[in-house]
Amino acid sequence: MGDHFKTDVDQLAQFLTSLEGCVRELNEARTALAHIRADQIGTSRLDEACDRFQEEWKYGAEQTKKMIDAISEGVKANKKGYEEVEEALEKAFAHIEKSATSSGTGNAR
Repeated sequence: MGDHFKTDVDQLAQFLTSLEGCVRELNEARTALAHIRADQIGTSRLDEACDRFQEEWKYGAEQTKKMIDAISEGVKANKKGYEEVEEALEKAFAHIEKSATSSGTGNAR
């Protein structure tokens, strides 16, 4: 069963970095657009559409950030859990090995 389920903790860390990059890029795009005022673009109808877009973009970006943050927290918790399990297994195997060699049997299975 364990052969079919594998987790690469380094991949989880890379995924977290990617998520953080997405949030950063989303904020940079929104910030870049925030400097353009609707009255600089053209007609009043276009200006209104741009203002509406800015408001919706800001709301959407904020909602996306919340979702990405929630996913990031989950991935961080999973990564920590996997690391703790790996550490506990390493300690258990080291203890078993030490016990087997100290008892003089050396042929423990």
